[in-house]
Amino acid sequence: MEQLLQHLRNLGFTELEAKIMVELGAKGQSSGYEVAKQLGISRSNVYAALQRLTQQGYVRCSEGEPARYSALAPEELATMISGRVQASLAYMESEMPRGGPLSPSFYNLEGDRNVLGELVRQLNLAKEEIVVDVWREEASLLRSELEQAELRGVRLLWSFSGDNAPPALYPAWPPLAGRPRLSDGRKFSFVIDRSWCMLGMRCDDGSAQAVVTEHEVLVELLLNHFTQEMVLFELEEDMGTELKQRYGERYDRIVGKYVMQDRDGERGSGQPAEAEQPAGQLPRTQT
Repeated sequence: MEQLLQHLRNLGFTELEAKIMVELGAKGQSSGYEVAKQLGISRSNVYAALQRLTQQGYVRCSEGEPARYSALAPEELATMISGRVQASLAYMESEMPRGGPLSPSFYNLEGDRNVLGELVRQLNLAKEEIVVDVWREEASLLRSELEQAELRGVRLLWSFSGDNAPPALYPAWPPLAGRPRLSDGRKFSFVIDRSWCMLGMRCDDGSAQAVVTEHEVLVELLLNHFTQEMVLFELEEDMGTELKQRYGERYDRIVGKYVMQDRDGERGSGQPAEAEQPAGQLPRTQT
């Protein structure tokens, strides 16, 4: 019942109007007095709501004394609401002031529902290309949208982490002295049509955070990171043995010059930091 009331509220009905619609739908036909008694609400408020619903066409009022009210059948109600919503959306889209050009900005999203909801909307709007660097757990939640994008002819480049992904090609940056280690959540990034991007993290408890922007600097950084990951992976696949013999299992001789440093900029102990698992599979492309 509460879920139905919530959806009716989402469609523009007030709390009282939603309850009246459900009551009339269940009883078929009732007087205003009977509705007020059943809901435990004053008759004046119920009659005022019934008058509004009747004027809007959602409720019919029969002649007689006392007047009896009935709600439209669900399919009639759905058709009427859908038509009005579509008409309002079309008018809003054509008449809403657009204003001047906006400077790219950054905004934060928190919560699993908000992050995934924004991703779904943007994936459905993609026209040319989607670049994805994501863990399999999150990719599975967006599988339908990614498949639909491919069917529309959108080029899809993806990189997955997790499951049986190979070890990292290089270790992660360690925390600075006295600071806690960064969160162990699963990091992900999406770049859509090279003009919109999201960089975020999702944890096993369902919590999620993300930064969203159309700023070209972050778009370019994420695209460059994706390219570097793929180039390193292909080099490892093609020259793995030679690279390991010359530079070590995880290229510590190279990476250590940059990552393994303490606060004063001196070389650290030389012990590699615990590595995260980066994207470990070749991208799949669709042209």
